Amino acid sequence: MMERRKFLTGAALGAGATALATPALAQGGKTLTIVSTWPRDFPGLGISAQRLADRIAQLSDGHFKVEYFAAGERVGAFDSFDEVASGNSQAYIAAEYYWAGKHPAFNYFTSVPFGMSNPEWNAWIKFGGGQELWDEVSDQFGLKAFTCGATGTQAGGWFNKEIESADDLKGLKMRIPGLGGQVLSKLGASTVSLPGSQIYENLVSGSIDATEWVGPYNDYFMKFYEAAKYYYTAGMHEPGGGLSFGMNKSWYEGLSDWEKAVIEAACMEENAAAYEENIAKNGEYLAKLVDEQGVQVRAFNDDVWDSFGEAAEEVFSEVRDHSELAARVNDSFQSKLREMGSMMNQFEIGYVNQRNRVLGLS
Repeated sequence: MMERRKFLTGAALGAGATALATPALAQGGKTLTIVSTWPRDFPGLGISAQRLADRIAQLSDGHFKVEYFAAGERVGAFDSFDEVASGNSQAYIAAEYYWAGKHPAFNYFTSVPFGMSNPEWNAWIKFGGGQELWDEVSDQFGLKAFTCGATGTQAGGWFNKEIESADDLKGLKMRIPGLGGQVLSKLGASTVSLPGSQIYENLVSGSIDATEWVGPYNDYFMKFYEAAKYYYTAGMHEPGGGLSFGMNKSWYEGLSDWEKAVIEAACMEENAAAYEENIAKNGEYLAKLVDEQGVQVRAFNDDVWDSFGEAAEEVFSEVRDHSELAARVNDSFQSKLREMGSMMNQFEIGYVNQRNRVLGLS
């Protein structure tokens, strides 16, 4: 056993010594101030962000002196972008589509209508050229970002009436950000983008008629069921909600290779953990919504889905017209989606459909 330990220690030093400084060589420590778009201690998104902040400190053995601020504690949720781009804080944890007003290509680094599931999105980011395109977009604003979380396919949302056709969306006031919001707008809805902390009060007061948030696990604690009883399953707007750890690029480039590796490793770890947590808990909390709160679960019919699809094509065309970079991001995303989607349909989805049929799962 002692000989094996000596061998493994020597092999590790030999493999890594030329590439990364070890913790012992990274002297002095650095302050890392993180601002978040999520409420403190909020199940799902908020806890994921806090877990990531803690993990960076832990993996660095205290080298990074991490200061974490939830939404509203240092800056407002939607002010996080400017806070980090300016260098006032070093990093944010957010959903990139909140920054669509800065550049529409940011949408693709969270989720877009009829887009990729989380496994597909991660594959595009890590192995399909997505990270490089993300870097191009972020670089225009002095930022560098990694994926740091995922929600899985999100719910279609909470409504105070049933949605049986596209006509039912006309005049509807709904909280829904990103390109999904633009799709609803084309179908006659009036859409707004609100931070999580403001959604409940607007829904209860009647300022909005509907909202989407995440899925059963996160939504349960938001208590939307007190104002809207119709809960729609799988939505077109966020089939795979990816979350981001965005850093001030000048600060990031000043880090050692070891410091960069610590941050990236923590982000990759939390990216997997957040997704797995949602998958593990969504079924449990969907049952709670139905059994404890009397929520009525619905699914959009094919006619509504078709209307979504037609509007989405118009939205994508407008994104491509924005700029050469926006067109390249869209085209890369759509090309990889079709390539992976065909494979997923034959293998992953094909298996799940047959498994559920055999086991009698609905």
